[in-house]
Amino acid sequence: MKVVSIKENLQILHEDNHIIVINKRVGDIVQGDKTGDKPLSEIVKEYIKEKYNKPGEVFLGVVHRLDRPTSGIVVFARTSKALERLNTMFSNRETQKTYWTVVKNKPSKAEDTLVHYLKRNEKNNTSKAHLKEVPESKNASLDYKIIKKLDNYYVLEINLHTGRHHQIRAQLNAIGCPIKGDLKYGFDRSNPDGGIHLHARKLVFNHPVTKETIKLIAPTPKDVIWNLV
Repeated sequence: MKVVSIKENLQILHEDNHIIVINKRVGDIVQGDKTGDKPLSEIVKEYIKEKYNKPGEVFLGVVHRLDRPTSGIVVFARTSKALERLNTMFSNRETQKTYWTVVKNKPSKAEDTLVHYLKRNEKNNTSKAHLKEVPESKNASLDYKIIKKLDNYYVLEINLHTGRHHQIRAQLNAIGCPIKGDLKYGFDRSNPDGGIHLHARKLVFNHPVTKETIKLIAPTPKDVIWNLV
């Protein structure tokens, strides 16, 4: 059964006066969009308001986003100072992001660096990976390695060098390894929960205020495939 995040069941990985980090569930939307569904940012605000008995509006800054069908680490800022510093950190790539993903087809190499030029199509909300630069495309690169072989799937660990729209999904599809459940990028059938097997597993960054190194690992969702990893 699909579980949605509410203020009573948030999967909190780290919380202090300046930041709060959540392990996002499949289907959670990080920030409000045209669907009108309640975003994770509002749920976290409700949690903070209740826990700390805060009067009035609660400040919460969205630092980065994860696609709705994915799961894993999302950082929110609890102060404007933290938000400003985190925004700079994330845009300057001063963070280490590691993803886990499940694919059906074995990549031709056990590990490799993928470099493509991604062109975004606003109309259908997809990005297409090209081997050569095309008009309005952006350079995208990542490293991957196979970390486990399952009966019918391969588990890859991915380190991003750039942060492009649907980057991992588009680049893996370009090498014939679409992500399990990702109909938008070449997989043949959907997952029962409507999600895809892409999980923001690990994040390393310097705390925006204390400067200490924060290392976070998000447990994978509980399902028959992830449970084997």
